[in-house]
Amino acid sequence: MRFKRGQVTIFIILAILVVSLVALFFVFKDKLTSDKIPSEMSPVYNTLISCLQDDLSIGVNVLESQGGYIYIPEYEAGSDYMPFSSQLDFLGNPIPYWYYVSGNNIEREQVPSKNDMQNDIERFIEATARTCLLDDYYSQGYEILMDSPDATVTINDNEVILDLDMDFSVSKGEDSYFISEHRIILNSDLGSLYNSALKVYNEEQNKLFLEEYGIDTLRLYAPVDGVEMTCSPKIWNANDIFSELQSAIEANTLALKNANNKNEYFEVQIQEIPSRQRVRFLNSPNWSYSFEVLPSDENIMIANPVGNQQGLGILGFCYVPYHFVYSLKYPVLVQVISGEEIFQFPLAVVIQRNQPRNVSGGEAIGMGDVELCKDKNTLMNISVYNSNLKPVEADIYYNCLGTKCNIGTAENGEMSEEFPQCINGFVNVRAEGYKEESVMYSTISEGSLSIYLTKLYSKNIQLKMDGRNYNKEAIIYFVSDDFSKTVFYPEQKNVSLSEGKYEVQVYVYTNSSLELGETTQKQCIDVPSSSMGGILGFTREECFDVEIPAQIISNALSGGGKVNYTFSESSLKNSNVMNIYAESLPLPNSLEQLQTNYVLFESNPLEIEIK
Repeated sequence: MRFKRGQVTIFIILAILVVSLVALFFVFKDKLTSDKIPSEMSPVYNTLISCLQDDLSIGVNVLESQGGYIYIPEYEAGSDYMPFSSQLDFLGNPIPYWYYVSGNNIEREQVPSKNDMQNDIERFIEATARTCLLDDYYSQGYEILMDSPDATVTINDNEVILDLDMDFSVSKGEDSYFISEHRIILNSDLGSLYNSALKVYNEEQNKLFLEEYGIDTLRLYAPVDGVEMTCSPKIWNANDIFSELQSAIEANTLALKNANNKNEYFEVQIQEIPSRQRVRFLNSPNWSYSFEVLPSDENIMIANPVGNQQGLGILGFCYVPYHFVYSLKYPVLVQVISGEEIFQFPLAVVIQRNQPRNVSGGEAIGMGDVELCKDKNTLMNISVYNSNLKPVEADIYYNCLGTKCNIGTAENGEMSEEFPQCINGFVNVRAEGYKEESVMYSTISEGSLSIYLTKLYSKNIQLKMDGRNYNKEAIIYFVSDDFSKTVFYPEQKNVSLSEGKYEVQVYVYTNSSLELGETTQKQCIDVPSSSMGGILGFTREECFDVEIPAQIISNALSGGGKVNYTFSESSLKNSNVMNIYAESLPLPNSLEQLQTNYVLFESNPLEIEIK
């Protein structure tokens, strides 16, 4: 019996040892097996690791090229007023803007955090880990099983670490191998590049240096403020100005570079960016732009002279003052480069009324929206027709207190949309081929409004001077109570008009070498005779000399005139050409003759022939 009890004790001890060994095996199975991969299993597992390395590298590359995103946020379209969508199309690759202004004029930010980027890579790895191509091994008789993956990614300055929890077993014949934890370390500057990109972004948000460079370019390549000594109008083509600005912005943006200490104009001072990294700024005329300039008539910018009008002969000289106000919006793509790695993100540059946008300080806030366009709560039914009562597809806007809200499009001439509440606001209607209409309407309560558009008819213009075709410079104005057009002839030989009464004015200018020497004129004004006398209204004459600089008048008024003319719809509809007959004026050889021409101009008749 004593022997039997001893045998039982031995069996119990052996059982405990077996259970312990089994438990230890499952606890340390990866460590016990990872270092002892059967030689025949090694190629299979090496292929898996290589595949995971490739997936991790692809994920990092996509994330760097898409502004820190693999899975980009939902797309939001822009508008004519704000051309930025929520993404920049760069060589067919959509990149989310880190900063942009939405189509309804709301500032938005899409700056991913490092945790967001880690989550995107984890999601990408979990979606691709089990898609590794191991078909060749199946055909060789291997049995391979992979369980659901669970990825954890850590982004450091110079490396990206993937820890993947995924059961992986492979067997062939009597050999087998099992492992569940996999680690991949990828040498990458992703973390450091992202940190540098944040520094560039914060520098722009706090100092708006891109807007400041944009304003410098604007003032260098476009007429903004100035005075020129001339007696003829100064005329610019807004399309030409915009085209030149686009090219200048592209070149000047590309010239920018980062520097720890700013010594040159194109150096942007951004502190603490590693010396091995460089920052590049890109812009392209092919990207979305918005360009507005006031005052202008369509694409013509005109500044009229002062000093040649009737009654201003005392000045003795002419000058043209001008002041144009620009609003300019365009994208800039920022690239932070280290070796062959590029982390890039776009942001919007916004110049409003010759000034940079307000500094947001990194917080997304509304810009000039006064909340009006957000609070649309009055249902309105809008119908748009032409003069024949046929529906017209048109864009509808609502203006109130200086704020313009884009309501939408009247499809097939009908719209039922909510408007912001406003007393005596204006419903603006625009349709291609029709004159823009503006109707005052209060949107305090629900209502309906029918708007009738007047069709525009395009006419080719032929100016005739003294009965002969004239193809030199002239300015032609068509002015009515609610609609005006300006034609810079002969660069423009077409005008779109609606029926109605117009005053047609033609100004013809000829090259001139009229020289006005420097003169001094005496000017006298009445000033209070004394402090007490001023109170009682007594004055005395005080005179002083005014020096007038010498000038050469290179262009002088030499022909034209004005006439009131009524265009009927039938005449516009059934004709193609408009002939305008004008008479010449004497070529001025003195300032007095120049001013006499302006007097004669008022009574010089025009004749208009439509055929």
